[in-house]
Amino acid sequence: ELELVESGGGSVQAGGSLRLSCTASRYTYTYSSYCWGWFRQVPGKEREGVAAIRQGGGSTYYADSVKGRFTISQDNAKNTLYLQMNSLKPEDTGMYYCAAGFSYTDATGCGVIRGWGQGTQVTVSS
Repeated sequence: ELELVESGGGSVQAGGSLRLSCTASRYTYTYSSYCWGWFRQVPGKEREGVAAIRQGGGSTYYADSVKGRFTISQDNAKNTLYLQMNSLKPEDTGMYYCAAGFSYTDATGCGVIRGWGQGTQVTVSS
């Protein structure tokens, strides 16, 4: 069973920064997925992809709304995925989920999702 554990959410003022982390088992991280992504969801809207990285290859995807402010990265020794979020805006508020998927494109990010984390809340106040 895929297990992803997120942490790092919280409440910040606009312009602040947060770093989200997502840790997986060694097997899951190394062998079970082709890509990793961060998604966010607000009540009443569909979950949207904000960033993704292709496993092993380093290719990354960012939604237009976060380009230049968010950075996705991996620490392979720790089986951990990160999302560094800078210059946060109130519209970045939402529940953030990490995910492992089977497909990746530079245009759309990580897809064919096989598992989700439990989510971590990010709240940005103006």
